[in-house]
Amino acid sequence: MKYTKEEMLSKVDHTLLKPEATWPQIRTLCDEAIANHCASVCINTCYVKQAVEYMAGRVPVCCVVGFPLGAMDTKSKAFEAKTAIENGASEVDMVINIGWLKNKQYDDVRNDIAAVKAAVGDKVLKVIIETCLLTDDEKIKMCDIVPEAGADFIKTSTGFSTGGATFHDIELFAKHVAGRCKIKAAGGISTVEDIEKFLDLGADRLGTSRAVKPVSYTHLTLPTKRIVATSVGAGSLKKKTETISYTFRTRGSATAWMP
Repeated sequence: MKYTKEEMLSKVDHTLLKPEATWPQIRTLCDEAIANHCASVCINTCYVKQAVEYMAGRVPVCCVVGFPLGAMDTKSKAFEAKTAIENGASEVDMVINIGWLKNKQYDDVRNDIAAVKAAVGDKVLKVIIETCLLTDDEKIKMCDIVPEAGADFIKTSTGFSTGGATFHDIELFAKHVAGRCKIKAAGGISTVEDIEKFLDLGADRLGTSRAVKPVSYTHLTLPTKRIVATSVGAGSLKKKTETISYTFRTRGSATAWMP
């Protein structure tokens, strides 16, 4: 691997945003994030206060605002963000008003982001632009609007629309953001190869619910036996065996046995 397990997981927002998520599931998410030293847990706002109390400062709590559609009014987004920060959230991932972007209401999109940034203050704000619904020109426009509005990250996807993060989008972000804000890839990231490639292309953070297990179980050593010699005597076949260890390496769907 190009990156160590620790390096990869330190970039991961360990995520559970399903509407049916229960507190025991969120608690398990928190335990996994603590054990693997993830960048944060990313959850819905209803669990922020409970998760912050449970975490007790061990891993930051991130939450989503205006999620997943982004089509509510700006004051509602700002209020939700402000409440989350008051409940202890360290980071907020908001969704832009995609319709306004399509309408070319660029000032409204910028002001929407700026209002949420004002609500979170010095806490981290990531801006989800839902790349699967945008043209490249619209993505490039958002590479200007996001840093102009004072946000800390531009983020690809909610994971709840028609597609997730792509290598093309991260390349495009890196080129057009040009260091003015950080980059988060999210949606559909499930293999070690995905993680390494997104990091190589310029992603600073990765949002996924599936990173912990693929990375944690990349190297699994198992004992087995193999025949090392055979001989024939008195009409019978004699076999000599020895126990060795094989390392089963899995990276996404690619697997191999390595002695």
